[in-house]
Amino acid sequence: NTDKYVQGFFAYDSKKTSGLTISHLRFGNSPIQSTYQVIEADYVACHHPSYIYKYDVLKGIKKDGIFVLNCPFKEEELEDKLPQEMKREIFNNNVKFFIIDANSIAQSVGLRMRINMIMQTAFFKLSNVLPIDLAIKLLKEAIEKTYAKKGKDVIEMNNKAVDQTLSRLKEIKYPFSWRDAPLKEKQVDLSRPEFVREIEDVMNAQEGDTLPVSKFIPGGIFPMGGAAYEKRGLATSVSCWIEDKCIQCNQCAFVCPHAAIRPFLLTKEEVDKAPKGLKVIKSLGKGMENLHFCIAITPYDCTGCENCVNVCPSPKGKALEMKPIDEVKEINAKLWEYLMTLPEREGNMSKFTLKGSQFKKPLLEFSGACAGCGETPYVKLLTQLYGERMIVANATGCSSIWGASAPSIPYTTTKKGYGPAWANSLFEDNAEFGFGIYLGEKYRRDKLKDLIIRSINENISEGLKKLLNDLLENYENGEKTKDLFEKIEPVLEREKDKSSNLMQIYKVKDLIVKPSVWIIGGDGWAYDIGYGGLDHVLAMGQNVNILVLDTEVYSNTGMQSSKATPMGSVAKFAASGKKTQKKDLGLMAMSYGNIYVASICMGADKIQALKVFQEAESYDGPSLIIAYASCIGHGLKEGMSGSQNEELEAVQSGYWFNYRFDPRLKEQDKNPFILDSKEPSMDLEKFIEKQVRYDYLKKSHPEIAQELFKQLKEGLKQKLKLYQKMAGQ
Repeated sequence: NTDKYVQGFFAYDSKKTSGLTISHLRFGNSPIQSTYQVIEADYVACHHPSYIYKYDVLKGIKKDGIFVLNCPFKEEELEDKLPQEMKREIFNNNVKFFIIDANSIAQSVGLRMRINMIMQTAFFKLSNVLPIDLAIKLLKEAIEKTYAKKGKDVIEMNNKAVDQTLSRLKEIKYPFSWRDAPLKEKQVDLSRPEFVREIEDVMNAQEGDTLPVSKFIPGGIFPMGGAAYEKRGLATSVSCWIEDKCIQCNQCAFVCPHAAIRPFLLTKEEVDKAPKGLKVIKSLGKGMENLHFCIAITPYDCTGCENCVNVCPSPKGKALEMKPIDEVKEINAKLWEYLMTLPEREGNMSKFTLKGSQFKKPLLEFSGACAGCGETPYVKLLTQLYGERMIVANATGCSSIWGASAPSIPYTTTKKGYGPAWANSLFEDNAEFGFGIYLGEKYRRDKLKDLIIRSINENISEGLKKLLNDLLENYENGEKTKDLFEKIEPVLEREKDKSSNLMQIYKVKDLIVKPSVWIIGGDGWAYDIGYGGLDHVLAMGQNVNILVLDTEVYSNTGMQSSKATPMGSVAKFAASGKKTQKKDLGLMAMSYGNIYVASICMGADKIQALKVFQEAESYDGPSLIIAYASCIGHGLKEGMSGSQNEELEAVQSGYWFNYRFDPRLKEQDKNPFILDSKEPSMDLEKFIEKQVRYDYLKKSHPEIAQELFKQLKEGLKQKLKLYQKMAGQ
């Protein structure tokens, strides 16, 4: 829209929520041949207030340049809120400094955290690239075109946001004192691991190019648990616990995508030693009367998705509420830090109960997944059940990106150092990759078993002999081998020099615990690109567990259609609606007869999901779990705060079916197929019209939508009839 030449370079990280994107833009009157990023900038905009504490945002800004900061701060608060170095840079470069609370504008018009059009309007106002009236006209035309699929409401919201921007943009007249703002000496926290201080912190500060290769661990290995040190502070508001309304069900922790809210059990002494502000109530449950219960939220790791608030079932009213992060971050961060030092307690609760599972530390925490993500709650739960002995082969896709983006790994360990081992090969060969891991571990454990049998007949103590016999009797029982390891290791340490066999056992003592091998990936992998390998591995009949996180679309690569995409859904490569029915992966796997197959949907039935994980892991053979996962690609009209509700309504409307196929039941002369879903109680169309992926087709191609939705409904009815027949209903 101008006669100028334009060039853009864009650098971005892999975080799905408030990830860092740096846009390097150039405008000129002649062709731009620069092959490098902008070094000196006339205009700098910071779209998230937390960035000013993490990055040197104003590095390279020109004299008399323009700086726009999106923040909730009032003008009088800037003196205390801005870093001292930033004040100096602003003054000494004579920067024209503007602030705008874009988030509050977005909230007021219904856009929640989407501020892109607001910040673009501010750019055009201050940069003079275009006359502002023309720029706004063109922006609104772009909004109409870009968000046509989202519907008129979204278009109107964005237009309102653009209209409010100019009146909310405020220039700051800063004082002379900023010239010599007193600098604080940078403190190095030596309690942080060396890897975090010397590599992770440097990379996260966007200074990774300064690191020599010699700093890194050879082989592409990264330590676990790095995400816990990031403390990104993304949310503008976080959940807070209302103790007198809490019924101690732990559902809030169960559904949290980022493990940022957790229950704790404390003794009286621990309560007395806690920082000021800790709220507790008497713990409910037999044998737990002397303990105190609390729910805590880590404010710098919470993404503000509100799933915990929305899922709270308390009849007394919601036991959680959202509050601005600035009001609660200091006290809540101190409380969280204190609670992290306490011993893990389960009371007398089994980890295989909904409530009990949440007293186990999640060994997937603070990932880079989208706020409200439907995938991470499944994997987080899996780590709470089996994480101490898990080996994960992860297909490329969303789950590999939020699961292991360098340098901060969200998979972590217990205080004893036990946790998942994680690896990623390619998109298309994950099943084969995981199968190879399983076979390798099996071969090594078979060798260990031979060593144990030979050692029992040697001159060893009776105590060790009894422990090794117990191990042989429970060799394929993962939970018992984990308990036995704690007893065997210290004795083995004392007696390892008695024979060469004991010494060899000691060297591979990690194999005493039976590993739980999980092959994890999305529907793009399982239904499409990796299906051949998946089918082959299932057909081998070996004891591997496969978890498919089914978002019904290629989420990570940009919402392309997969064979899991249902009829009538709009996605890339299916712009006028998918014309074929969704592949029934579960039914295909059941045809083998010897595979444990289950379909789960956490938002609809948390206990069934928990039961399925337990049954699948205990089954001595291949297991396939297909988990319905809400996704931003679904375009939920209530936003991702409603992801658990979407999952609930998916089952209530007969769009998704929960079931289990357990071959062990055939040995008991029982029907192996159990349909856990009830008869649909909600109209299918009411469910799908809440999602842009369906509603857009209804608005853009009403005749096509009518026909495809009719076929979708009929297909689901037929599927339900088939499942009911299989279940003997």
